[in-house]
Amino acid sequence: MSLRHFIVATAGHVDHGKSSLVRALTGTDPDRLPEEKARGITIDLGFAHLPIEAPGGSCSVGIVDVPGHEDFVKNMVAGMGAVDCALLVVAADDGWMPQTEEHLQILEYLGVRRGVVAITKADLHDADVALAAEDVRERLEGSALSAAELVPVSSVTRAGFPELLGALARVLDALPPRSSADRPRLAVDRVFTVRGMGTVVTGTLAGGALRTGEPVVLQPAGRTLRIRSLQSHNREVSQAMPGTRTALGLSEVSCDDVHRGDQLVHAGMGAASDIVEVLLVRSPRLPPRTRVLNTNTRVQVHQGSGSHPARLVLLQSAKLGPGETALAQLRFEHPVYMLAGDRFVVRNQSQSATLAGGLVLEPAGVRRGCREPARLRCLDRCAQSPEDPAQWVAAILDRDGAAHRSQLLRQSLFSDAAVKGAVECLVAGGRVRPLGDWWADALRLQALAQAVAGAVDEYHGLHPDEAGLDVRRVRELMGRHFAAMELAEPFLEDFCRDGGFRRQGTVLARSSHRPTLPADLMAPAQSCRDQLLARPLEPPARKDLESNPAAIRALRFLLETGEAVDVGADLVMSAEAFAEASRRVGAFLAAHGPAKASDLREALGTSRRVIIPLLERLDRDRVTERVGELRRLAAAR
Repeated sequence: MSLRHFIVATAGHVDHGKSSLVRALTGTDPDRLPEEKARGITIDLGFAHLPIEAPGGSCSVGIVDVPGHEDFVKNMVAGMGAVDCALLVVAADDGWMPQTEEHLQILEYLGVRRGVVAITKADLHDADVALAAEDVRERLEGSALSAAELVPVSSVTRAGFPELLGALARVLDALPPRSSADRPRLAVDRVFTVRGMGTVVTGTLAGGALRTGEPVVLQPAGRTLRIRSLQSHNREVSQAMPGTRTALGLSEVSCDDVHRGDQLVHAGMGAASDIVEVLLVRSPRLPPRTRVLNTNTRVQVHQGSGSHPARLVLLQSAKLGPGETALAQLRFEHPVYMLAGDRFVVRNQSQSATLAGGLVLEPAGVRRGCREPARLRCLDRCAQSPEDPAQWVAAILDRDGAAHRSQLLRQSLFSDAAVKGAVECLVAGGRVRPLGDWWADALRLQALAQAVAGAVDEYHGLHPDEAGLDVRRVRELMGRHFAAMELAEPFLEDFCRDGGFRRQGTVLARSSHRPTLPADLMAPAQSCRDQLLARPLEPPARKDLESNPAAIRALRFLLETGEAVDVGADLVMSAEAFAEASRRVGAFLAAHGPAKASDLREALGTSRRVIIPLLERLDRDRVTERVGELRRLAAAR
C-alpha cells in the first residue's frame, strides 16, 4: 500500500502547549526563531514531520505549528492553507479562551472539517481534566469539530500520546482519497538562500505533484521559473507529492523577487486579478452584538499564505450581520492570484479581529456589470454547490453561453478529469454541445440558429436579387446570445454543415437560393448588359453604369451571379470579355515573352484606362506577375 501524505495544523490559544506538544510528538522544535526562544511564545509558523501508522496504511504527516497570541493571528492563518486535519489544543488549566474561539472560527472559514482536540497539561495537579473536556465539548457544539475526539495529554509525561496518535490515525484514515490531481500549487511561506542552491522557497504543496526540472509560474507576477531541486520533509526528491511540506530550489530568481503569499503553479492556470467574486460568510458563533459588516469596508484578506488589503463590496445588500452570507466582491489594491473554490479569511485593517470568511466563486471578477442578474445567478448557483463541477459548468455556460475548452474552470480547484466528466454528463443530457474548441449551451445555440435562419430567409425575401446575408449580421445576432465573438466561425461551420445553408466568402444563404431579378430591375440589368457588350474591351466607366439606385442594384446582381467581373475600382467587364482578355494576354506573353503594359494595350486594342486595372487584376489572380515595367506569365501557370 502506497504512503499517504497529509498536513495537520495546530490551533489554539497562546501558552496552551501547542509547540511543546509538537516537540514531544516529533522530536522537532517548531520554534526556530531566537525571539521565540527568548519570549517563550510562538511568533511565526513552525514545521515538523510525524510518521503515523494507521489501519489504512502508513501516513506521512506534515505538522504546521501556528502562533496562538492574538497579535500573530495573521501568521496563524498563513499556515492554514491546504490543511487536511486540525489539532485543536486546549489547556486543561485554562480551558476555552478567546483565541481558541477565534482559531475555531478561522478553521471553519477555511473549510477544515476534521480534527482532534488535545486537552494539554493534563499532568498539572490543579487541572480538572474532566471539567475542561466537558466545557470543550459544549463549546464545540454546532461546529465542524463537534464530533472530534477529545484526548487528554501531557507533553511532560507523554501520557495520552498513544491515544492521541490513534485518534489522528482514525481521522486521517477517514479522509476521502485525493482526486486525480493536476493542479499543483505551492503557497510560499518562507524564502531564503542556501549556498550552492540559490533561492529556496518552502510551502505546503497541494493539488498535484511537482518535479525537478519542470517550469512553474510565480503568481501574481506571472513569471516563469524552473525547479532546480526539491526537498520533502528534509529529503531530496525528484518528485514532491501533494499533502507534503516542500522546499523548492528555483533558478533565475532572487530572494527579493519572491515573498510570503506568492504561489507557484503550472502554466495555463489563469492569472492574478484585482477583483475577485466570492460568497462571504459570517460565523453564527459571533456574539449577537457584533458590529455589522458594511459594504465598502476596507479589510485584510488572508488566503493561502498571503495577506492582502482590499475593499469589500457587497453585491446584494449594504451590510452583513453575524450568521449571514452574501455575494460580494473583494477589490484588492494589487492583483491577487486565487482559484475558484479557494477559502479565505477576512480580518479588519488593523488585524485585531476576524470578521468573516468565504469561498472564491470567480477569480477574475468584473467591475462593470457585476450586479447583472445573470452574473449573480451564476455566482449563487456555484455557491450552492461548492464541490459539484457539473453545477459550476452549467452555471458558467448559462451566464456566458459558451466557454473555451482549454479555459473552462482551468483556474479552479477542480481537476481536468472532474471538469471533463461534468461536461460529458451535460453533453449526454443535451444541455451542452461541442462547437469547435468551445463548449456551448445547447438552447442558446438552437435559439441563435433559428434567429440566423430567420434573418437569412427575411433577407432573401427582401433582396431576391442578392446572393445572401452579410455574415456581419450573424455576429450581431450572436452578441444577443453569447459573450464570445470568437464563436462566430465555428458556429457558421456548424450551421452550414447539414447542407441547408451555404457560405460564400462574406455571404450566407440558403443552399436552395438562386438570385433572381425582380421585375423593377429587369430593364436596368439589361441596360448594363448592353453597355458592357457594346464594346467588350472598352466598357464604360463604373460610375456611368451606376447612374441611379436601380442601376446600382442591377450591376450588383450581375457581379454576384458572375455575369460581370469586378476588375478594378472603376472598371467592370462582362464575364466573357474578361475571359477573352485574360486568354489574349496569356497568349501574347507566351509567344513574345515579357512585355510592357503598352505592348499589351496595343495587342488588345484597348486604352490605358482599361489595361492597367486589367493587368493588376491578372496579377492578383496569378495569371501574370510584374517585374519592373514588364509583365510576364506567373510562375504558377
